[in-house]
Amino acid sequence: MVAVGGIPSNSKCVVVLQVEDGCFMRLNPICGGKNTLNPKLQAAATPPLLPLQHSSRSLPMDDETEARNGSRGEEMKKKKKRKQRTAPEIEVMDIEDFGPDESRKIRASLLEWYDLNKRDLPWRTPSTATHEDGDNRAYGVWVSEVMLQQTRVETVIDYYNRWMKKWPTLHHLSLASLEEVNEMWAGLGYYRRARFLLEGAKMIAEGKCGFPRTASALREVPGIGNYTAGAIASIAFKEAVPVVDGNVVRVIARLKAISSNPKHSATIKNIWAPKRKFLWRLAGQLVDPCKPGDFNQALMELGATICTPLNPRCCACPVSGQCSALSISKSPRSISVTDYPVKVVKAKKRLDFSVVSVVKILEDRDISKGSQHNGRFLLVKRPNEGLLAGLWEFPSVLLDRETDGATRRKAIDLFLKSFKLDTKKNCLIVSREDVGECVHVFTHIHLTMYVELLVLQLKGGFEISDENEEQETVTWKCIDGEALSSMGLTSGVRKVYNMIQKKVALKPHPRQNKKNKSKKLKDS
Repeated sequence: MVAVGGIPSNSKCVVVLQVEDGCFMRLNPICGGKNTLNPKLQAAATPPLLPLQHSSRSLPMDDETEARNGSRGEEMKKKKKRKQRTAPEIEVMDIEDFGPDESRKIRASLLEWYDLNKRDLPWRTPSTATHEDGDNRAYGVWVSEVMLQQTRVETVIDYYNRWMKKWPTLHHLSLASLEEVNEMWAGLGYYRRARFLLEGAKMIAEGKCGFPRTASALREVPGIGNYTAGAIASIAFKEAVPVVDGNVVRVIARLKAISSNPKHSATIKNIWAPKRKFLWRLAGQLVDPCKPGDFNQALMELGATICTPLNPRCCACPVSGQCSALSISKSPRSISVTDYPVKVVKAKKRLDFSVVSVVKILEDRDISKGSQHNGRFLLVKRPNEGLLAGLWEFPSVLLDRETDGATRRKAIDLFLKSFKLDTKKNCLIVSREDVGECVHVFTHIHLTMYVELLVLQLKGGFEISDENEEQETVTWKCIDGEALSSMGLTSGVRKVYNMIQKKVALKPHPRQNKKNKSKKLKDS
């Protein structure tokens, strides 16, 4: 044991440090294995240390969380590896375990509260008796838990009901295409979740052992990490295993008054990760062996509805009597329950810019009708890896920086040549106008899209078609406005399309123009 921050080496108190990029940050003084102080008291108790350098993004609590960052170049990868090599390991002291009596009290209080107060959610109440079958129950839990990652319950309910109506069993889902799954998922975000769900369903359906029934076996399925495996195993198959999501982290952090940052990369690496068995061990000590599924749902429900991040309702909490954070908050110190755990400093979003061209293609039959309201829209499929992998969008080009209109048009013209559309050879520009800017915010990116409407007329008998390509290899397609309106689009693409619709709606139809002109002639 070494002397840290002015505390003598022979003291019973140990200051736990986390290290990142060679700089130090103070976490919790731990006395006798029990957390006693809050960051507010630490600053006064010991001299200030060097500021912690936050990484560009927080690591996920689990390996199934959407990998949302696109490629940032080889240099960024090398820099990240250098950081990983230089970050030293720090031994972390354990927090005192939940005692047997304490665990029993928490279980009993929480299960009683849950039975009386649990929300009526479709994945908790099987609609038919056959849904109680283990495999079908596990499938429903799996779908709901994947949808609920990073998404509000209110949003998920409708998506879940539509999904289960289309694919009521794992076998039905295994026969679906990625195109169909993405269509159904459109608007939920983090689309990699949907792809993993489909891949996992196909893997299980093709196997001979049926649905895996233990957490360890479930982790072998693509996209299923520790949290989802624990949820499925405990709820569907009654295995006494814990689950640890953001809500559970917050509840246990307050029960034990753990003020460490639960999402910082160094904290995850040294304290919270299942590899260290720290928080998972604490959660495992609480799981009810007879009702593991109900208990895990109760713990998550408590964090979602009572023990919330900013406004916890401690007076309504069934385990307030065992809450160390609440007990500390009642002492004459400027400490609140919400000080546990430490608030995460959000990483600054990357500023990206792109030009999006909504390309409408008119053929000879459209021109003969004298209307630009006909025609088809060009859609492009994104690469199968990276951000929004495999999804459809309007032709777009990522820009290095903010640029002028002429530069943006040159970039789009060059991009369209890859689809055999050349304004100097096989098509004419009927109209081209800037529609405006559209901002779309991802978890880690602030994207500004410069939107244009480009109407092209094919000439010389030239036709654009993708019918000769195999369905799985199609990288672009043309669809009419009616099909586009009913298509499952990402929220960013939908924003762009809504801008175009408003723009077109303000323009009078060509036939209406003719009527207005003839009316004016008669009136004169």
